[in-house]
Amino acid sequence: MPSTLPGFAYFLRGSERCRAGGAFLGSLVDAGDYPLVEGTAASEGNHFRGPVSQWAGGEARMSASESGKRYRAAIIGLGFIGGADPVSGEALGQRLQDLDGTHAEAYLASDRFDLVVGSSRDEGRRSRFEARSGARAFADWREMVETLRPDVVSVARYAPDHAPITEALAASGVRAIYCEKPIATTVVDAARMVDVTREAGCLLAINHNRRFNPVYRRLRARLDSGVLGRLTSAGLRWGTGRLGNVGTHLIDALCMLTRQLPAAVSGTLDESARPDCRGDAFRDPGGWGVLRLDGGLMATIDAADYGTGRPTLTLYGAEGRLTTGMRDAVLEWNDGRREEVPAPTEPAMLTAVNEIAAWLDGSGDWDYPPSECVTILEGITAFHLSHTRNAAWVNLPLTEGDRRYEIRSG
Repeated sequence: MPSTLPGFAYFLRGSERCRAGGAFLGSLVDAGDYPLVEGTAASEGNHFRGPVSQWAGGEARMSASESGKRYRAAIIGLGFIGGADPVSGEALGQRLQDLDGTHAEAYLASDRFDLVVGSSRDEGRRSRFEARSGARAFADWREMVETLRPDVVSVARYAPDHAPITEALAASGVRAIYCEKPIATTVVDAARMVDVTREAGCLLAINHNRRFNPVYRRLRARLDSGVLGRLTSAGLRWGTGRLGNVGTHLIDALCMLTRQLPAAVSGTLDESARPDCRGDAFRDPGGWGVLRLDGGLMATIDAADYGTGRPTLTLYGAEGRLTTGMRDAVLEWNDGRREEVPAPTEPAMLTAVNEIAAWLDGSGDWDYPPSECVTILEGITAFHLSHTRNAAWVNLPLTEGDRRYEIRSG
């Protein structure tokens, strides 16, 4: 008896048709490890038979992009950002609609991935993931990788797990790893992740999603051409503290747009002791400080634990300023001109997985070296170290001992 696949229109919310409430009426015709479905799009009447992961946006995706083959993708961690799990989001006090995509949604919406599986230690997350996606979920990520030999694996567990999992995946022969930010909890671990994946010939992509946002990419090109004249300073501001988990996005975006990396930091942490939404094992305060970039640009940070307002990055130039939000931006010039840059329609994480597929094809370059993520973490570590030294300037690179300082981000 045909029925609406549970949660499927919601799960693929990146599609305009799904946002309009389109549904797929069908039934499982093969309940094996990789379920096949057969049915009809309620909105248009199109018939489809194939893997669940090939159904997206109300139309059957019967073949891969002409640019390459389809690849197998797996996700380690089926919570909020990994599995698009709304229950996990509620526990964090966050909503899926505020994200720029999730790992699960990106793979399922792409026409470059033929199989999506996941793993979680939590039985509830596994069952909800299977219900939303039709994909198989494992309790043990090692068994998942050994059994299915995926081409790409997303690491969407908390930061302390990133390094050991990444190293094991690289050793197992996985060709690309799409890892959540922050890259790790210590600079030593982050640097080892980069070394291990490079030696294995494995792509390491870190999910600083503004890197894959076409608005940010176009703005970088315009800044290169001098749209604001010479850059004079920058300001980063966000509420909720969490320098390691939230601040990493804005600091990375600053580095992306300016093509400069942190060189020195003076910082004071917020000691309000706001409880971390990820649990008592984590301590990720915000604070106030100044970054000096290696090109000479100075950037202020205002990130109180109990601050308000959306995250913003403002770049000031001799001829105007640029203010960016999560996905959109505004350019304002000294002569009164103003230009609003709307958010793109495609989630950044969908762009990311498609570019990972192009890299696997051998037809796409990867211009985001993971070594830059190590430097971003090094700058955040320097912020913490500066606080312990009465806001004294801390220069990068850090000493060997300071590279082992742990940032307790989730």
